[in-house]
Amino acid sequence: MTQPKHTPLYDLHCELGAKMVPFAGYEMPVQYPLGVKKEHEHTRARCGLFDVSHMGQINIAGDSVAEALETLMPANLVDLKPGAQRYAIFTGTKGGILDDLMVVNAHDHFYLVVNAACKEQDLAHLRANLGETHRIENLDRGLLALQGPDASAVMARLCPAACELVFMQHARFDIDGEDVWISRCGYTGEDGFELSMRAEATEAMARRLLAEPEVEAIGLGARDSLRLEAGLCLYGHDMTAETTPVEAGLIWAVSKPRRHDGERPGGFPGADVILHQVEAKDHDRKRVGLIAEGKAPVREGTVLVNEADKEIGVVTSGGFGPSVGKPVAMGYVKRDFETPDTRVFALVRGKKRAMTVSKMPFVAPGHYRG
Repeated sequence: MTQPKHTPLYDLHCELGAKMVPFAGYEMPVQYPLGVKKEHEHTRARCGLFDVSHMGQINIAGDSVAEALETLMPANLVDLKPGAQRYAIFTGTKGGILDDLMVVNAHDHFYLVVNAACKEQDLAHLRANLGETHRIENLDRGLLALQGPDASAVMARLCPAACELVFMQHARFDIDGEDVWISRCGYTGEDGFELSMRAEATEAMARRLLAEPEVEAIGLGARDSLRLEAGLCLYGHDMTAETTPVEAGLIWAVSKPRRHDGERPGGFPGADVILHQVEAKDHDRKRVGLIAEGKAPVREGTVLVNEADKEIGVVTSGGFGPSVGKPVAMGYVKRDFETPDTRVFALVRGKKRAMTVSKMPFVAPGHYRG
C-alpha cells in the first residue's frame, strides 16, 4: 500500500491536535480540538485557515497559451485579462467533467490550481495535448486558504495591498522577502484569500496567520459543510466524468464565446454533446439543492423517490448545515422535479424522509466585489 503524502504543514497539524485522515493520497486534518461544528461557525463569523497544499499547482507557458488551453475546456481564456482568475472545467470526449479548476492569466503564463485527487491525471492530460508546444511545470508550493468575514482585516496586517483585490482577481506580492501569489475567491462562500508560496515557507506563514486573534485552524470536515452550504460542487461526488456541465448546473462555465453563436464556437472535447444540451435543454437530470425535514442529515448515495416511490434521483453530498440550522444536500433529480419547492423523498434505512428542492446557495455569499 502506498504511504500517504504529507503537506508542508503536517507537523503543525499534529502539534495543534488535529485528527488526521487519508484524503486524496495525503494525510490531512479532518478536524481540530475545536470540533467540526465550531470550526464551521467560526469561519462564518470570523476567519478560518485551511491547508490546501495538497491541491495541484501548475504553470503553463508558451505561444498562444490561452488558445491552447481552450482546446481542453469550454472557458473563455483568450479574453481573460492579466491578473484575472476564472473557474473552468476539463471536459471529456463524451461531454463529462474530467476535473474542475481555477485558471489565472499570470501575464506571461497561465497558472492553474486543480483538485488534489485529479492532479496526476490533469498533468498527464496537459502533457499529452500541449506538452510538445508548451512548457508545463508541476509546482512544489504550499497553498493556504484564509476564509471568513474577517479575512480582509487579517490580510490588511499581513499585506495591505492584497486587500485591493476583488473577487476572482490574482496578484503577486513580496511579503518580508517571500514571493507570495494571492487570489481572492474561496470555497466557503465567504470573502477570503488563497496564498501560494514556497513549500519551505508555508509553515512560517501559517503560524503567522494563526497568531492573529480572529484566525482558527479549520479541517476538512468544516470545509465540506461550508462548501455544501455555499452550493459548491466537490469533484468525484457532485460531478464526475459521467456528468456534463449542463447537468451539473454549471452552464455558466461554458462561456458564451465558446457556444455555437459565439466568436470561437466549440473546439473543446465533448463540445457536440455539451452545446447540444445548452441549446436543446433536453438533458434528463439536473443538480439541485435539497433541504430535509427533521434534524438528521441525508448522506451521499441516498436514493430519492417521488410520492409513488418511483426512483427519481440520488443525493451526491449531504450533511447538517450549521449556518442553515437544517440538514442540507445536493443531488441529481429528473427534470420534472428540479423546480424549487418541489417535494421529494429520501429513502433512509427503508423509510421515506421528506425533502424540498431548494435554490442554492443555502447561505448568502460574502464575496468581496468592490
